[in-house]
Amino acid sequence: MAASDKPAKKPSKVEEWKLASEYLRGPLTDEFAAGGGSITEEAGALLKFHGSYQQDDRDLRLQRKREGLDKAYSFMVRLRLPGGRMSAAQYLTCDDLARNLGNGSLRITTRQSFQFHGVLKGDLKPLIRRVNEAMLSTLAACGDVERNVLCCPSPYRDPVRDAIHGDALQLAAHLAPRSSAYWDLWLDGEKVPNSQWPEAGPVLVPTPGDDAVEPIYGKAYLPRKFKTAFALPDDNCTDVYANDLGFLGIIEAGQLVGYNVLVGGGMGTTPSAAKTFPAVAQALTYVPRDEVRRIAEAVIKVYRDLGDRSDRKRARIKYVLADIGLPAFKAKVEEYLGVKLPMPKLTTRLEVRDHLGWEEQGDGKLSLGLPLENGRVKDEGDRRIASGLRTFFERFGTPARLTCGQSLLLVDIDPSWKAEVVALVAEHGIPTIERVSTVRRWAMACPALPTCGLAVTESERAMPSLLDELERELARQGLAEERLTVRMTGCPNGCARPYNSDIGLVGRSASKGEDGSNSPGTYTIFLGGRTQGDRLNTLFKDYVPYENIVAELAPIFARFAAERSEGESFGEFCDRAGVVGEAADTL
Repeated sequence: MAASDKPAKKPSKVEEWKLASEYLRGPLTDEFAAGGGSITEEAGALLKFHGSYQQDDRDLRLQRKREGLDKAYSFMVRLRLPGGRMSAAQYLTCDDLARNLGNGSLRITTRQSFQFHGVLKGDLKPLIRRVNEAMLSTLAACGDVERNVLCCPSPYRDPVRDAIHGDALQLAAHLAPRSSAYWDLWLDGEKVPNSQWPEAGPVLVPTPGDDAVEPIYGKAYLPRKFKTAFALPDDNCTDVYANDLGFLGIIEAGQLVGYNVLVGGGMGTTPSAAKTFPAVAQALTYVPRDEVRRIAEAVIKVYRDLGDRSDRKRARIKYVLADIGLPAFKAKVEEYLGVKLPMPKLTTRLEVRDHLGWEEQGDGKLSLGLPLENGRVKDEGDRRIASGLRTFFERFGTPARLTCGQSLLLVDIDPSWKAEVVALVAEHGIPTIERVSTVRRWAMACPALPTCGLAVTESERAMPSLLDELERELARQGLAEERLTVRMTGCPNGCARPYNSDIGLVGRSASKGEDGSNSPGTYTIFLGGRTQGDRLNTLFKDYVPYENIVAELAPIFARFAAERSEGESFGEFCDRAGVVGEAADTL
C-alpha cells in the first residue's frame, strides 16, 4: 500500500473536543453556571486554554472515598506573564487573590509566571476578572497554544536587554489566541485593554491551513502546547534549548542585530513508550530582529500542519523534527515563507546567570534577587515570605520580576533604601543568597503531590530535606561551593526541566519506606547535563528509593573531586566519564 493510500489516523478525543468547541467555548458556560465543585473531562481540556487546570487534593482521596465523598476538587490558575514582569500593584492584586480566593500561597513557575492553587469552582470567574482588571491575563497560560514567552528578567539597563524584551513582548502579543471566548466566558463580553493581546490584523505568513477567527492556530489550535524563549549567549537564564522555539541573540558592536532560531526542544517523556524522549533544540537559521514574528509564525504553522493529532504523547514539535529531520523541516518552513533561510551564525560559549543577590541596574538603582525555595510564596513558621513581600510592595511600590529559576527580583530600589530593605527581608525570614547553600540556590522542583494529577511521587515537598542531605554530603567532600543544577519532578513530564540538568531526579513510582511508612517514592537519576542547558543528561540509575539518592551520588561526587579537569563542572565530568549502567562503579 502506498503511503498516500494509508488511512488517516483517527484524531484524539481532545482534537474532537477542540473542533467542536467553537473556538474554546464548548460546555464551559453551562458547566460553570451549574452547581457542584467539578467539571467534566471535556470542559477541563478546554479550560486549560483559559489558563486553568482542574485538580483535587490527593492527600484526601482515600479518606473521602471511605466516607463516600467526592474528591476535594479545586482549580489551579496560571498567569500569562511575558518576560515575568509585573508592577507592585499587580503583585499586590495577586497576593490578595491568593489569600482570599486561593489556598493562601502563590507559586512562581519555571516559566516566569504565578500560579494560584486551591481555587474553588465558584471563585474562578471572580478571580479571572480581577486578574484582567489588573491588566494581567490567564488566557493561553495553558493549552495547545503558544504558552508564556520567556525573556531574561534582569533589570540592567542597556540597549541589548531593552531590545530583546521588546521583541519578546511583541511576539507574545502576535501569537496570542484571537477568539473572543475568553472574554465572553469570564468577563461578560468585556475585553479589558491589555498590551498582551493583538488588535485584529493580517497574519504575516498566509497559508492554506489558516482560519478566519484564528489565522495562526486554526479551528483545532495546535497539536500540543508550544513554548518559546529568548536568551543571550552570555545569559541563558531562560534555558532556551529546552523550548519548542528559541531565539538566541546575536550581538554585533554592542547592538542586538538578530537571532539564531532554535527549534525542537522539549522535556516531557513517557518511560514506558520508547517513541517518546526529551530533546534539546537544534539551530535552524539566523534572522534579523524585524523577522522574528514572521519566522515564529511560519514555524508554528508547520507544526500546526505536520504535528501528530492522533497520539498526544507524541504530538510535540520535537517529534516532527525527529521524523522528518532538520533539513526537511527547514525546507518546509522555507516553503511557508517563500524565501530561503541562511545558516545560523556562530555564537560564543553559553553562560548562565540567576540574577540573585544585590546587583546594580546601570541607572543608579539596585535590584535584589531572592532565592525562594521551589518558588513558593507563603507564610510558614519563621519564614513569613508572603507577608514580607506584601510589606515591601506596599511600602516601596517598585516592580517585580519572576525568573525561570522560580526566584523573585525586587527591582528599581533606590540605594538609600538598601538598609531598610535588608532589615525587612531579615525580619520576615525571607531567604537571601547569603543564607542558602549553592546547591539549594540552583535547585528546582515541580509542585507534584498533592495537587498535580500526573504526579507519581513527591517533588516540592520532598526536595528541601533532600537538599539538606546533599548539602552535608557536598560539604563533607569539599564541594560545598560547586555550582550544579539539581532538578526534581514527580513524574516524567519534566516541568522542572530535569533532563538537561547536572542532576535530574524524575519520579518513577510510589513506594513505602523500610519501616512501612509512606515514602516520597522512587526516582530515576540522570547525570551529565549542565547549567548551560544545551545538553541532555544520561540515565544513571532507575527506581532509586528517595532515602538512597544521596548515597548513590556520593561515590560520583568523590570521583569528581579527585579526577576532575581544571574548570570542569560536575555535569561535564559525568558526561566525559560516561555515566551508564546500574551501579556507581560503572563510571
